[in-house]
Amino acid sequence: MVVVRKQPGESDEALIRKFSRKVIAGGIIQEAKRREFYLKPSLARKQKQEEARRMKKPWV
Repeated sequence: MVVVRKQPGESDEALIRKFSRKVIAGGIIQEAKRREFYLKPSLARKQKQEEARRMKKPWV
């Protein structure tokens, strides 16, 4: 959970920017997109293997 506390003299816009940065850095948006649709375990394994194969591929 992301918690942002307002400091004395801090504007609301600065607080929103700070919150947005923490949400992005925490990977909350990526996690929400990943969980948007159910992925069967067999397809999840296949997707993970494909990603590993892509990462292992030598750069040309």
